[in-house]
Amino acid sequence: MKSKSLKISLHVIGGLVFLSIPVLVSPDIFNIKQLFTIPPFLRDFTTYFLILLFFYLNYFVLIPKLYHNNKVPLYFSVVLAFYLIAEVLPRLLFHELHHHRHHGHEGMAGPRPAFVMWMDISRHFFLFLVAFFTALILKVNEKLKSAQQEKTNAELSYLKAQINPHFLFNTLNSIYSLAIQKSDETANAVVKLSGMMRYVLTESKNDFVMLDKELNYIRDYIELQKLRLDKSVVLKVNIIGDSTNKQIAPLILIPFIENAFKHGVNPEQNSEIIIDIGVNESLVNLLVKNRKVTVDNSTETQTGLGI
Repeated sequence: MKSKSLKISLHVIGGLVFLSIPVLVSPDIFNIKQLFTIPPFLRDFTTYFLILLFFYLNYFVLIPKLYHNNKVPLYFSVVLAFYLIAEVLPRLLFHELHHHRHHGHEGMAGPRPAFVMWMDISRHFFLFLVAFFTALILKVNEKLKSAQQEKTNAELSYLKAQINPHFLFNTLNSIYSLAIQKSDETANAVVKLSGMMRYVLTESKNDFVMLDKELNYIRDYIELQKLRLDKSVVLKVNIIGDSTNKQIAPLILIPFIENAFKHGVNPEQNSEIIIDIGVNESLVNLLVKNRKVTVDNSTETQTGLGI
C-alpha cells in the first residue's frame, strides 16, 4: 500500500513539474496575472498538457492494448496521430503565432515568427519523443518484472511439489515400520499423518503461514520419526521462542529436518540428531546436526525428490 501511494505521489509531482516548465520558461512569467490570457503561452501550455496526456494514454492503454498484442502498425499510427493533434490543435485554438515583447529597448520586437514556430515544433517533438520512450521503457520493464515473478512462482510451486511427495515417502516408511512391529502407536501415527497431510495440502499453496502452525507440523513430524527410533539414536530437540502472530514461508524448514532422519539414522552405528529452533522478534534460527551414517536410500534415490 505504501509503495502504491509513493508511486501515485511521484506521478502527481512529476506531472506538476512537467506542466510548470512552460510557465517557468515563458518570457511573460513576470506578468503572472495575465499569463493565461496570452495566446503563445496558452498554445505552449496546451501542448505540454497534451504530451502529458499522451504519456499516460500510451502507458495505460496503447502499449498494453496495441503494442503488446502485436498490433504494431496500428500502435504507431495512433502515436503519430496523437503527435499531430498535440502540435496542431493548440495552434488552431490559439492562432496567434507570435507575441511581441520589449526587452528594455522601445520598439524592439522578438525573433521572427517563422523561427519561433520552428523552435517550438522542435522542442515539442523532442518532449513528445521523451514521453513516448519513457512510457515504453517503463511498461516493457514492468512486463519483464512480471514475467520474472511468474517464473519465480512457477519454480516455487515446483519445489513445493517436490517437498510434498518427499514428506509422504518418509512418513509412510515410519508408519510401515510401526505396522510391522504391530505397535500400539500405529493408530496415533495415522492420525498425526492425516493432520500433517491436511496441513500440507491446505497451507503449502500459500505464500506465508502462521509460524506456530509450521512448528506444530515439525513437532508432529519429529514425533512420528521418534516412534521408529531405537536407543542407538540420540535425538535432541529444542524449540524455543514466542511464535505467536508471526509468519513464515510454508515447508521451508522441514526438508533439512527430514534429511537429518534420512541420512543420520542407522541402528548399527552411533546416530545423533540435534534440532534447535529459536524464534525472536524478526528471525527464526534453525540448526540441524546429524552424523553421516550408512543408510539404504535406494528406493528414495530413484524418486529424484528432496535435497
